Amino acid sequence: MLMNLLEYEFLRNTFFTGIIIGIIAPLLGAFIVVRRLSLIADALSHVTLAGIAFGLLLEKKTGAMLITPFYSGLGFSIIGSVIVERLRRVYTAFQELAIPIILSGGVGLSVIFISVANGFNTDLYNYLFGSVSAVSRQDLYSIIIIAVIVCVVIFFLYKELFLLSFDEEQAVVTGIHAKRIHFIFIVLTALVIAASIRIVGVLLVSALMTLPVAASIRIAKGFKQTIIYAIIYGETAVIFGLVSGYYLEIPPGGTIVMLLILLLIATIATKKVIAKINSRKHRLRNCKKFYEN
Repeated sequence: MLMNLLEYEFLRNTFFTGIIIGIIAPLLGAFIVVRRLSLIADALSHVTLAGIAFGLLLEKKTGAMLITPFYSGLGFSIIGSVIVERLRRVYTAFQELAIPIILSGGVGLSVIFISVANGFNTDLYNYLFGSVSAVSRQDLYSIIIIAVIVCVVIFFLYKELFLLSFDEEQAVVTGIHAKRIHFIFIVLTALVIAASIRIVGVLLVSALMTLPVAASIRIAKGFKQTIIYAIIYGETAVIFGLVSGYYLEIPPGGTIVMLLILLLIATIATKKVIAKINSRKHRLRNCKKFYEN
């Protein structure tokens, strides 16, 4: 695939999109994991699927593409994120209920739209599992805009998001407008999920936001280091997943996720081996001191 990047435009679009997604998905995923909202990605991804199915349904019924499935999915994802935030305010004592509620609604709408459209087609299959040929030039430009928005917002609101993620009560005491920041954060999550679906697919997008972070927190010594390592893990899996997906002619989403799982297992195993080695060295030093005294 790397050799063909300059030859085929659709591969260039896919590869550049993958590079961008490999940055913004783990970047936002670090905050999601710390805030214990890992399942929010699953919920919004299913709402996005409903939007994609709606866009495909409109195209099929009208015979014209009034709105592309990407943008209809993006719109549904943003609406879903707003509803999640509203539900979190309604169920203040049980805020986690917002996630299964919106997930169920997304699945229900998806089933209805897919059924009315007379089942699956190739386009919907690509959205479910990702594709190396599904990214158009227009999609790439939209994803670049989303990435710029995410990076700029994270840069300027990093302190607020950091404090809200680790100690919300203290953040509110210091004067941070928690509701406003929560709303901005959930909309950013919706944007990143909609952008990532082209590469990873609806059913696997949450893995790209959480698995790199799960691996990085095993070796990182701070939150910023966690973000950096997560991006490295994410980029590694995305690049190898896209290349293997192209040459093996399989959806890249599954390959990316399996690579992330292998990286996670390797990181955990390496951490344990290093811990055992350090423990053995410590015992040897103590024994040596004991006999010397």
